[in-house]
Amino acid sequence: MNEIEKALLQKISGLHKIPSGAFNIRSNGKALKRQSSSDIEILPKEDGSGIDVIVKPNVKNKSVHIPVIITVGGLKDLVYNSFYIGENADVTIIAGCGIHNSTCNTSQHDGIHTFHLAKNSKVKYLESHIGEGEGSGGKILNPVTNIYMAEGSEMEMETIQIEGVTFTVRDTNAELLENAKLVITEKVMTSFSQKAKTNFNVKLLGKNSRAEIVSRSVAKDDSVQEFRSNIIGKNDCFGHVECDGILLGKAKIISVPKIDARSSEASLVHEAAIGKIAGDELVKLMTLGLSAEEAEKVIIQGFLMG
Repeated sequence: MNEIEKALLQKISGLHKIPSGAFNIRSNGKALKRQSSSDIEILPKEDGSGIDVIVKPNVKNKSVHIPVIITVGGLKDLVYNSFYIGENADVTIIAGCGIHNSTCNTSQHDGIHTFHLAKNSKVKYLESHIGEGEGSGGKILNPVTNIYMAEGSEMEMETIQIEGVTFTVRDTNAELLENAKLVITEKVMTSFSQKAKTNFNVKLLGKNSRAEIVSRSVAKDDSVQEFRSNIIGKNDCFGHVECDGILLGKAKIISVPKIDARSSEASLVHEAAIGKIAGDELVKLMTLGLSAEEAEKVIIQGFLMG
């Protein structure tokens, strides 16, 4: 890997070198390097369109890295990755994509990830998206996450996209059975004329199933963000969605909530708040010696970290 590729890899996955254990690194539309372990098997799909990640039952405290990097213009990359998490397993999956585009041609990565969580399994899923490079070509990332959660399974999903991505549509679909729990934290920042759309569709099918979704967004300049959520409760369940946004410049944030209780025992809540940075917050930090720009960055960072 060259220096640009190494830097991208570190930013989206925290890797400074090829890791030990199971991993799959994809670069410019092709598998760069792949390795399985005794607990986690990574197999290429027969048609070459992606990978299957198989985590054996009862595996504990293991991780797998599956980053994607793109450093050329004019590439449209599409992958289908499937994850099969064995019963009682507990694993961390680090994904994400970084695009460095210094050309006038658009580069795009669409990743369709499907998770199958067996009974009482646990997954922590971390996904970071980055766009960089001074070329005029677009940097497009369209992640789709499909989640099927068996009885007693748990999934914690953290997604981060901090500027640089020209356009993105982020779709997350989930179905939860009895006692399953899904926690999602999303952080998105856009600037200039960038656009970001997020769609959450969650079905709480089983008794005592639970979903908690928190989205924090910052829209700057002329950028536009759109957040849509649809939570369906079909049993004695709990669903909570919180969407908070900060506007700077002429940016726009649209929040469209939908909660659909199909059982008298379903408890569903949606909260949304969109506004500008309070002037007194800026003044307070500026009295400590920060410039207005520095104070703004501190407030934004604190907001996103939540």
